[in-house]
Amino acid sequence: MKRALQFLLTARQHRLGALIPESSAKAGLLKQLLGAKVRASDAPRGERLRLALESLGPVPIKFGQLLSTRRDLLPDDIADELALLQDKVAPFPGDAAIEIIEQELQTDIASAFKTFDSEPLAAASVAQVHAVTLKDGEEAVVKVLRPGIEKQIVADIRLLKRIADLIDRLSDDLKRLRLPEVVEDYEVTITTELDLRREAANASLLKKNTAARKLVFVPTVFWDYSTPRLMVSERISGIPIGDIGALNDASVNMKTLAERGVEIFFSQVFDDCFFHADMHPGNIFVDATTPEAPTYIAIDCAIVGQLSRGDQYYVARNLLAILQRNYRLVAELHIESGWVPSSTRVQDFEATIRMLCEPIFDRPLHQISLGHMLVNLFRAASAFDMKVQPQLVLLQKTLLNIEGLGRQLYPDLNLWETAKPFLEDWLKRQYSPINVVKQLQRDAPAFVHHASQLPEVIPQFLASQREALKTTPSREKQSESSPLFVGSGIATLVVSLLAELTNPWYVAVGTLLVMVGLIRRRK
Repeated sequence: MKRALQFLLTARQHRLGALIPESSAKAGLLKQLLGAKVRASDAPRGERLRLALESLGPVPIKFGQLLSTRRDLLPDDIADELALLQDKVAPFPGDAAIEIIEQELQTDIASAFKTFDSEPLAAASVAQVHAVTLKDGEEAVVKVLRPGIEKQIVADIRLLKRIADLIDRLSDDLKRLRLPEVVEDYEVTITTELDLRREAANASLLKKNTAARKLVFVPTVFWDYSTPRLMVSERISGIPIGDIGALNDASVNMKTLAERGVEIFFSQVFDDCFFHADMHPGNIFVDATTPEAPTYIAIDCAIVGQLSRGDQYYVARNLLAILQRNYRLVAELHIESGWVPSSTRVQDFEATIRMLCEPIFDRPLHQISLGHMLVNLFRAASAFDMKVQPQLVLLQKTLLNIEGLGRQLYPDLNLWETAKPFLEDWLKRQYSPINVVKQLQRDAPAFVHHASQLPEVIPQFLASQREALKTTPSREKQSESSPLFVGSGIATLVVSLLAELTNPWYVAVGTLLVMVGLIRRRK
């Protein structure tokens, strides 16, 4: 109750009721409850919302950060302001950190580390970081969860759910924001951050994936020290990517640095199918040892994204279609992928996409934001009841971050020059005959397993077909339907090769349909 009252008073103080459209009497009452009268001296609405969230503490701050990524739902002025939310909160005492470390490692701090700095290097909403020296003399950092953060998150999530449900019920205009869904998504995201072993595993995989390309460095995790509330990794040194002055002083090639950031993003998304999804300036440093060939250093791997093979295909095709201004194909791809309902009228969706995207192409290509183009695309799709796709939201957010960083480093960065040839080459490589054969070889064991079950499935399927044939006993009808089964089976096999090789059931079903068609043909 005390926390709910704090939320209410904070909302009234910043007059957040003014953000709610007065679409009904109930909405009007909600506006008045949350403070609807805005004074001339008040800050803009986005800033008022940001300040309110910052005053409410760690959990609302991180919720606002997540909300800022939903540019398909929020106006730009609010999304831009929420993107400024920072995890910079007051640190907790070093003694409390020591207590947690000793509990987790089941030993005293002197036995665990050679040295421990009680003054934190950084403090954020969920955890803070201290410098340590391992027993072998290697410098490292230890990340420690905040005391009692788990209980606070549970309580605040419960309250956020109630607020979201209330707004959703009382304001028809705000239903499009799908606040209950956003809160559910947020709950999943922040809950995963409460087990630091997940972040450690993410960091290890990112390091493995990127090691060969040598464009980005991910610190090594020391697993002997990693627990749910504790993570130890090697200490890095580099220039914060937001410190333009220091980068210039180090004579870093800014064009190369910006282009490498784009290359890292596309390689992680499409080649690795696993990408760092929190690449804001606070998490990125630069190794300027070789100024003409600078290297990225990525930390804080708590939030990562993954695309299915099907999503990879549709994202790549969509981006290329947008570049070609082929809005019809974009609409068809959205329906084909299942991102929007199959009942969607293609021509209506196409017209909406054209309306939102076409004005952007009036400016020179190097000035066009690929990230904002993707935002406009998802914004158009949301009007056609696009299902929330968390992986695509993370993709959109990361692309905006990378693009923003790149143009801060090198204003003339042309993202399209890197993106277009990469995507074209990736599609060629991914679906070349050689690669298809390799995919089949990789999936062969699973296919054999499922195919071995066909003798059990086929009699059941044929029995159902015999029942159906009682109503259409004609041999001609059987013969006429045979090509349909064969064609459907072949089509299923082709689709499985092109898009969903990870699911051997497509192959098994395709084979079954072909066999049934041939059997019906022989009868």
